[in-house]
Amino acid sequence: MNCVGIDVSKGKSMIAVMRPFGEVVVSPFEVRHTANELSELAGLLKSLDGETRVVMESTGNYHAPVAWLLHDAGLYVSVVNAMLVHDYGNNSLRRAKTDKKDAVKLANYGLDHWLTLPRYIPEEDTRLMLKICYRQYQQYSKVQTMLKNNLISLLDTTFPDANRLFTSPPRADGSEKWVDFVATFWHCECVCGRSEKAFTTQYQKWCRKHGYNFSEDKALDIYASACRHFGVIPKTDTAKLLVEQAISQLQTTSSALAALKQEMQSLAASLPEYPVVMGMFGVGPTLGPQLLAEIGDVRRFHSKKALVAFAGIDAPPYQSGQIDVRSRSIS
Repeated sequence: MNCVGIDVSKGKSMIAVMRPFGEVVVSPFEVRHTANELSELAGLLKSLDGETRVVMESTGNYHAPVAWLLHDAGLYVSVVNAMLVHDYGNNSLRRAKTDKKDAVKLANYGLDHWLTLPRYIPEEDTRLMLKICYRQYQQYSKVQTMLKNNLISLLDTTFPDANRLFTSPPRADGSEKWVDFVATFWHCECVCGRSEKAFTTQYQKWCRKHGYNFSEDKALDIYASACRHFGVIPKTDTAKLLVEQAISQLQTTSSALAALKQEMQSLAASLPEYPVVMGMFGVGPTLGPQLLAEIGDVRRFHSKKALVAFAGIDAPPYQSGQIDVRSRSIS
């Protein structure tokens, strides 16, 4: 039997082919992630005598083209968690680390775990795109929080507490009422610099333009709040530019988040388990697609306990001698 260890990096991989008892079938060599070189690698591995299995670490997106092409060529490919391989074979006083040694290490790991190597199965296109959308959604959510905090910090110097004037939830397109409001009334003097009646009229026109409900009582509350505060930064073109740019960045990110959320909902709705997940208590249009994206194909779990362990909320047993701990923390 032949075990192929592939140490994957960006744009290239180191290949080592080993057999039991330390026999080197092919000396470690480098392959670039191009269609031609990966096809040649697949042909070489298929020409080896005996059964051949390929082992590589899960390295984000780097391993994806290698694993997909070799699997498509008919080879047995196993993508293992890097933590499982990290401490394997580290019983030497000399801890050298090179790509060649890592490839040999992966090949030897595959030989020792030959019977339990999980087979790599590419995800369906819908599930893959759903997972990628959710990863992007998470990134944009962090950016949105950062930009929102930045805008609030700027408003503390021009229009304090402007972000607390409204409690309306975000719209389907990601826009929020308080953000749209400060885009027009970015400084407290934009409100209290005119009469109460003039601002009420201006606020009514603004509500009509942006499609918000108008309330005269709310207009009076906003006017009173603006008159209670003062801007540390004067009402200048530079200050206006800073606030407008912060608002523009936030609105763009919020719009992207809304588009991703809508696309995730559309992708998730096409999956067969979608009605079951959405029927669970506490699961809504936001959490449902996220659960489907993270869990993936639920059919790969042999039992409900396996799914719980995958989520990391199981309590592993802890027993030693006469000690049998009953209350255990989750993994």
